[in-house]
Amino acid sequence: MSEEPREKPSHFIRDAVVEDLQTGRFKGVVTRFPPEPNGYLHIGHAKAIALDFGLALEFGGRCHLRFDDTNPAKESQEYVDAIMCDVRWLGFDWGAHLYYASDYFQQLYDWAVQLIRAGRAYVDDLSADQVAEYRGTLTQPGKESPYRSRSVVENLDLFERMRRGEFPDGTKTLRAKIDMAAGNLNLRDPVMYRIRKTSHHRTGDAWCIYPMYDWAHGQSDSIEGVTHSLCTLEYEDHRPLYDWYLDALGIYHPRQIEFARLNLSHTVMSKRRLLTLVEEGLVSGWDDPRMPTLAGLRRRGYTPEAIRDFCERIGIAKADNLVDVALLEHCVREDLNRRALRRMAVLRPLRLVIENYPEGQVEELEAVNNPEDSLAGTRKVPFSRVLCIEQDDFRDPPPPKYFRLSPGVEVRLRYAYIVKCTGVVRDAAGAVTEVRCTYDPASRGGDARGRKVKGTIHWVSASHSVRAEVRLYDNLFSVPKPDEVEDFKSVLNRHSLEVLTGCRVEPFLAGAEPGSRYQFERQGYFCVDSLESSPSGLVLNRTVGLRDTWAKIEKAEGH
Repeated sequence: MSEEPREKPSHFIRDAVVEDLQTGRFKGVVTRFPPEPNGYLHIGHAKAIALDFGLALEFGGRCHLRFDDTNPAKESQEYVDAIMCDVRWLGFDWGAHLYYASDYFQQLYDWAVQLIRAGRAYVDDLSADQVAEYRGTLTQPGKESPYRSRSVVENLDLFERMRRGEFPDGTKTLRAKIDMAAGNLNLRDPVMYRIRKTSHHRTGDAWCIYPMYDWAHGQSDSIEGVTHSLCTLEYEDHRPLYDWYLDALGIYHPRQIEFARLNLSHTVMSKRRLLTLVEEGLVSGWDDPRMPTLAGLRRRGYTPEAIRDFCERIGIAKADNLVDVALLEHCVREDLNRRALRRMAVLRPLRLVIENYPEGQVEELEAVNNPEDSLAGTRKVPFSRVLCIEQDDFRDPPPPKYFRLSPGVEVRLRYAYIVKCTGVVRDAAGAVTEVRCTYDPASRGGDARGRKVKGTIHWVSASHSVRAEVRLYDNLFSVPKPDEVEDFKSVLNRHSLEVLTGCRVEPFLAGAEPGSRYQFERQGYFCVDSLESSPSGLVLNRTVGLRDTWAKIEKAEGH
């Protein structure tokens, strides 16, 4: 496997930044990542984080972390803390540049007063439904509010009284006075402030009017000296409003550039829908390992390196497209193949007794920790007369082309000996409960001495192994595009989680640290759960299986 780093592909945003620096439009690069603290970050945010922080690093600039905390009804300190944790986990740091839109509430208010004085904003009494009705359509112009002609003096008075809390929620708004016939609906007198008598997680009850995102966004960028304000494509139609506010105020003007958001198959990215999954108990929380949140991916065993690699591979584009979740799995599989220590684990145990192995004897056999990493060394694995093997590794009678254990057939036990099945023990229903074998003492290490032994299976010593609970995760949704289904909850994958109790793992794992990752030979990649425990004391989450569907897709397409 090649370890050479891939050259970073160029894209239209990087090209724009280079041009701006060469022409002198900007002297440096200042970006910002502006999450709303109303939920946990997901894999789509990782793409934006990698772009915002990555460009700043590449051009020797800086990236700000700024919370867009303008809607106190849906925001909390829990989300603020989780977002900071996730950004750091991905490997990025904002240094001293941590900001909040709420830092600028007074300045935003003062600028709103400036627009009122200039006759470019007014207090409106229309309800939210009436505002929508008056806005018009894409083919028909809007209708001016009957309150649009209020005098500057009356607007200043009403706006100040809004701030003092004299009016109930929803009874008045402050709107920009632009053009109700504009082709862009965002320019049809957009709302700048609404009344919301809700305590804010940072400012408490100091304010009862809060700025809309479009009003806070560009001005916050301007205050911080942001050069390139990078947004997802849904904000492209908002850019003329972004520009209008900055120009109307006559303040420093950053450049907004839009890019396509990440759409991942078998996943929903809407925070509203993710919140629904959490609140309705359809998942165990924001950090459920089936969720596309960074907290969920981390708990499942994904590495920040794999996620950054994924973000780099999907690139930056102008057009929306759907990325196969198999690519994300390929990236973590490739990363863990290099770093994860190998261990043996039996998920569905079947007792195997070696009849000619001495009673009470225990050997320590040498096993490789990671064939991809020569520095990882080896470990000693205990071997005894009674072992556990996978139920699927024995069949009686065997199906066609079955090369694992069956009556009269020989197989290698990984790192150990060649054994031959001599018989089975069955329960009253006829199910196999024990396999009897003999071993060849001269075959230690798997030496077949000229015999053709096709199968190799893994095992653990029954008396030395550790009991564990293993959780097998699959896609949360059963269709590639759940967002296109009328009821997205109707296509939840009923088999997205399978919990196996009574699994047996190597004794080395007894003291495994939460979050540590392993490849279970012939099984996949697993992570010690960071939150939960079971009666066995050890819970392991499957990160991804060994089968790489993306690699097969790439090969088929000739990449």
